[in-house]
Amino acid sequence: MPKRILQGVVVSDKQDKTVVVKVERRFLHPVMKKTVRRTKNYHAHDEKNAHKVGDQVRIEESRPLSKLKNWVVVGEAVVKA
Repeated sequence: MPKRILQGVVVSDKQDKTVVVKVERRFLHPVMKKTVRRTKNYHAHDEKNAHKVGDQVRIEESRPLSKLKNWVVVGEAVVKA
């Protein structure tokens, strides 16, 4: 089974080797037929403490690394300008 990869923005880097990444998803509301934005925060493992608040990153699903960490930062996200 392939691992999921999500893209988001780092909102916290205060913990050691951990970043909190905010991932936004958009979907069409089934009744109102409007586009709805929902966000969720993921704790991700950042081995070298390389990422700072505001960075666009990609995270990949992994085995449980701690109570909250099930994701690993795989690199910078490609930003389309």
